[in-house]
Amino acid sequence: MEKVIQNAITFVKNFFENECSGHDYFHTMRVYKATLQIAEKEGGNVAIASLIALLHDVDDIKISPNTSANKDNARGFLKANGIDEEAIDLICKGIGEISYKGSESTSATTIEAQIAQDADRLDAIGAIGIARAFAYGGNHNRVMHNPDEKPRLDMSESEYRNHVSTTINHFYEKLFNLKELMNTQTAKQIAFEREQYMKDFIARFMDEWEGIK
Repeated sequence: MEKVIQNAITFVKNFFENECSGHDYFHTMRVYKATLQIAEKEGGNVAIASLIALLHDVDDIKISPNTSANKDNARGFLKANGIDEEAIDLICKGIGEISYKGSESTSATTIEAQIAQDADRLDAIGAIGIARAFAYGGNHNRVMHNPDEKPRLDMSESEYRNHVSTTINHFYEKLFNLKELMNTQTAKQIAFEREQYMKDFIARFMDEWEGIK
């Protein structure tokens, strides 16, 4: 299985070669490394959790909308690397459960997918989360902040997917919700500190926006 993991790392490095929206190779590797760290404390099948983490964005609807439903890219890689159908279904099911879905967000159904889900959500908060939010906003021509545009809370999955917001509103519409959605105690502890860092940043941002500091 170690060979498959290494092949997956090479696969995602090539797959995300020109991606610069924040869902890139380096994001994938951070999620993978965090998955290993969480799994060390929380248990589960590390190989399955690792493959969910490494392949979790190759069929993301924002990047590959045509393959998202059936996880064609992930399935193709896993089949080519000799993974049996039962494991492929388990991995792809986990991948499909990871994404944030607005008010319809739920926990993944296996410990392996829960760990990878936590790792992915942890990368969306804290210092890296702030940087990724602005990188994604700039990549999609979104306004950084508009005081007249208030955040929309409690959106359904379809509303969240189709909603175009400012980057600052994104903190309220998603990022500040992630701490409470963590599955594992390990991730919850990390999320607590990272969320506070973001709140301090937003407070400073608003002060500077108003010219106070």
